[in-house]
Amino acid sequence: MGAPRVRALAAALGLLLCEVLGHAGPAEGGGLEALGPPSGVGAEHQCPAPCRCFGDLLDCSRQRLAHLPEPLPSWIARLDLSHNRLSFIKASSLSHLHSLREVKLNNNELETIPNLGPVTANITLLSLAGNKIVEILPEHLRQFQSLETLDLSGNNISELKTALPPLQLKYLYINSNRVTSMEPGYFDNLASTLLVLKLNRNRISALPPKMFKLPQLQHLELNRNKIKNIDGLTFQGLGALKSLKMQRNGVTRLMDGAFWGLSNMEILQLDHNNLTEITKGWLYGLLMLQELHLSQNAISRISPDAWEFCQKLSELDLTYNHLSRLDDSSFLGLSLLNTLHIGNNRVNYIADCAFRGLSSLKTLDLKNNEISWTIEDMNGAFSGLDKLKRLILQGNRIRSITKKAFTGLDALEHLDLSDNAIMSLQGNAFSQMKKLQQLHLNTSSLLCDCQLKWLPQWVAENNFQSFVNASCAHPQLLKGRSIFAVSPDGFVCDDFPKPQITVQPETQSAIKGSNLSFICSAASSSDSPMTFAWKKDNELLHDAEMENYAHLRAQGGEVMEYTTILRLRNVEFTSEGKYQCVISNHFGSSYSVKAKLTVNMLPSFTKTPMDLTIRAGAMARLECAALGHPAPQIAWQKDGGTDFPAARERRMHVMPEDDVFFIVDVKIEDIGVYSCTAQNSAGSISANATLTVLETPSFLRPLLDRTVTKGETAVLQCIAGGSPPPRLNWTKDDSPLVVTERHFFAAGNQLLIIVDSDISDAGKYTCEMSNTLGTERGHVRLSVIPTPTCDSPQMTASSLDDDGWATVGIVIIAVVCCVVGTSLVWVVIIYHTRRRNEDCSITNTDETNLPADIPSYLSSQGTLADRQDGYISSENGSHHQFVTSSGGGFFLPQHDSNGTCHIDNSSEADVEAATDPFLCPFLGPSGPVYLKGSVYGSDPFEAYHTEGYGPDLRSALMDHYEPSYIKKKECYPCPHPSEESCEQSVSDTGWPSHVKKLLSSSYSQHEGPGMNNLCLNKSSADFSPSPEPPSVTLSNSFMGTFGKPLRRPHLDAFSSSGQSSDCQPRAFHLKARSSPNLDYESEEDGKERTDFQQENHTCTHKQTLESHRTSNFQSFDLDT
Repeated sequence: MGAPRVRALAAALGLLLCEVLGHAGPAEGGGLEALGPPSGVGAEHQCPAPCRCFGDLLDCSRQRLAHLPEPLPSWIARLDLSHNRLSFIKASSLSHLHSLREVKLNNNELETIPNLGPVTANITLLSLAGNKIVEILPEHLRQFQSLETLDLSGNNISELKTALPPLQLKYLYINSNRVTSMEPGYFDNLASTLLVLKLNRNRISALPPKMFKLPQLQHLELNRNKIKNIDGLTFQGLGALKSLKMQRNGVTRLMDGAFWGLSNMEILQLDHNNLTEITKGWLYGLLMLQELHLSQNAISRISPDAWEFCQKLSELDLTYNHLSRLDDSSFLGLSLLNTLHIGNNRVNYIADCAFRGLSSLKTLDLKNNEISWTIEDMNGAFSGLDKLKRLILQGNRIRSITKKAFTGLDALEHLDLSDNAIMSLQGNAFSQMKKLQQLHLNTSSLLCDCQLKWLPQWVAENNFQSFVNASCAHPQLLKGRSIFAVSPDGFVCDDFPKPQITVQPETQSAIKGSNLSFICSAASSSDSPMTFAWKKDNELLHDAEMENYAHLRAQGGEVMEYTTILRLRNVEFTSEGKYQCVISNHFGSSYSVKAKLTVNMLPSFTKTPMDLTIRAGAMARLECAALGHPAPQIAWQKDGGTDFPAARERRMHVMPEDDVFFIVDVKIEDIGVYSCTAQNSAGSISANATLTVLETPSFLRPLLDRTVTKGETAVLQCIAGGSPPPRLNWTKDDSPLVVTERHFFAAGNQLLIIVDSDISDAGKYTCEMSNTLGTERGHVRLSVIPTPTCDSPQMTASSLDDDGWATVGIVIIAVVCCVVGTSLVWVVIIYHTRRRNEDCSITNTDETNLPADIPSYLSSQGTLADRQDGYISSENGSHHQFVTSSGGGFFLPQHDSNGTCHIDNSSEADVEAATDPFLCPFLGPSGPVYLKGSVYGSDPFEAYHTEGYGPDLRSALMDHYEPSYIKKKECYPCPHPSEESCEQSVSDTGWPSHVKKLLSSSYSQHEGPGMNNLCLNKSSADFSPSPEPPSVTLSNSFMGTFGKPLRRPHLDAFSSSGQSSDCQPRAFHLKARSSPNLDYESEEDGKERTDFQQENHTCTHKQTLESHRTSNFQSFDLDT
């Protein structure tokens, strides 16, 4: 009876509906035609049983149909055949349905996509979900040219292999199949139309790169698959995508650029996966992302720059992850974030500035974390959240709230502190939140002392009683009572059960590897068990080495004092930080001040500057880096100072980040020792590197042609520059230079000295300088002018032309002949005197002056040396020669076949010494000399003759290497002898007559007030002065060199008046090659002075020397 009644009721409702629709039809203007069959159609064709008709919809669903009902009305546009048993669709049954647009065949038993006959091209929606289709064949879909929505969910499709045919599809659903793999390009023919693609609940394990080339696609769902890894560029080609859902895939790894190309995506859902870290690598390219859902993952870390490419994010869900800390960079850059969910994590540390960049945040959910210490000890943990309206701190084990715990939350409207066992709240802890509308607080652990008296009154004034459920736990008298039931006088402070810090830990510094301790003490009136903890940088030290002590105070024995000691052994740099002790009991926790630990270490080099050799003009690069703690500062010095030529010329660059010191366009003046110093508070270290600059050879001075007179000394200069110093070689007329005993080299071959120049010496001289970088050549032309002589035909011819000039010529010839004769005499004298071993001499080393035309800077190149004597090899390699030292270097006297003295001391200082008559005792009177372009007359040499410095005085020197030189010597000046006595002495020698005449004339010529004349003794070749010595005081004297005016010594002439007496000669032994160096400067201790004894008309010079060498500066006084 029930079934007929139901059918009757359904029929009545249908008639009622038809009546209502019939009345509404005219008013709607054709509504009846939309819901009923078209006019003119028979009643038997309007709605076949058991289907239902609703306008253009023929609903035959859930009828367990195995075949299509026939005949179907031709006016239908939508056909619903879902939830039946259809396994086949007869195409002819639908051929007359020209208005058909939508066909629903879901939840049937179809195994292939059916062919709907001629109407296939008109279908826009085809639902085949819940069938038994195992494959999508392109030929089955090719006729659906108007198809926009295709639902193939819930079938047995296992792979997407053959590409779909070109269709007008906009919505494609292939959810809940068995798809395991997809071929790239499968959806390419839908690129211009597809908007939504759903592949949820499949078995897809990998997404090939560039799988989706669907530039119009806006929504892609891949939930509940088995995708573990997402490689870079996987979603390239989805430029219009707005949302991507990949929940419950078990994703563990997102490669860099995994979502690159999704520049317009706004929603990304990655919930219920296994992600462990948020990095900017896999977020790269998500410039328009607004919602990111990452709940139910295993995220424990947020990289500092994670949000660099997602700065438009407005909602972030990180609930149910493994976050334990929020650093100051955890949310850096999210200035537009509106909602942040971090509930149900393990957060126990929040940095001071963790939320400072969230200026737009309105909702912050931190429920069910462990941030009690942040709220209890930190001041301003939520500073920067100026627009925050809702803060959820539910279930965070908060036990106390300080006055400044919520500093900065001026706009807060909703504060949830429920499910926290709060024991104490400092006065006016919520007073700064003027806009607060709801305060949720439920606790039964309050310490109802005098510090809590403000709370009930403040809650009542703000009408928060309905949200607050708070009761007392101490004192015992008020235990269990609501704070609103306690009178203001009931809140008293009779004891302090909560611990109070009495000894604070102290800031310390330590050396790496040492041990140290921090000490902290607290007192409490309660016997509640104490717990101790130490924090480093606001994080709990789980494995800290602690020692805890407890003892009673002396005051009545009612107060317990507790001490905890934190021991740090073998501290490292990681030990640095701020340490704090936390002492807690049942009534709350107390926090000490934060003591800072600094660990220092002496710097050590990781990059040591190395010696560098480089070409001039290149760039020098010196590296220096050091480790230490704190990080050492690197400083550079040059040659021990801070004067850098490269810095003055802006050629020096220092790169602290790269530990490199640059010098660009290196020059010779950059050569030196560069010191790198690394310094920190523990100490400093230094390392040196030598910079050597290589420069091609060059001429520092232009080469000048020279012209000299025959017989004079020619000096050719080749001043070379370069690094390393170039080696010089001389050639003549493009051929190797034939070196004779007249050729000498000085200053490292920079000077070529040709003594007694000859006409054959004229020609082109080439100076070739070379080093490792190259060779340079220069040419000098030497011209030699003939010198007129006695036998010169030209002189004779000129004398015939002019009688006056003839007389002058005769005089010149006579003088020359006299000089030659005198020289021969002296040769004989020296020959005999050298064979004797007795002499009296005063050795003087005069200071060396550089000639005017020789550069002074050569003296700084090692050419000026202390006086040294010895044997050296001549530069031409011919033979070894004896060398006598001078103030400027070595004198190398040589004599040619004409008896001319030549000197080479390898220094520029003694170039002109070649013509110094003191150095060459056999030169005789000197005529004009041409040297380096200047002609020097004979006037400078007259001082050696007119003032007593004649050739005879040159012999008053001894050999420095004679053993007798170190013995005590005595000499006796003699009075002025008469002319007759000297002539007599000469006549008694037994020498040839022409020699005697020369000696007599020489005596007469040199006689004068400058100095006592000396006479010769026949037997010993000694000099015999006059018997009456005058008072003599020798002042500072200077023995000039050739080419410079002499500073003549101021000598008082010996008095000629006095009785004549015999001379007492004292072995004035002559040495032919001794250098008569007179020195009148003060001498050091160790030498005795010379005393002249007036009574005996003699003087005694006593000198004790400790070595063979003579000091560069000597002096002696002559007193009468």
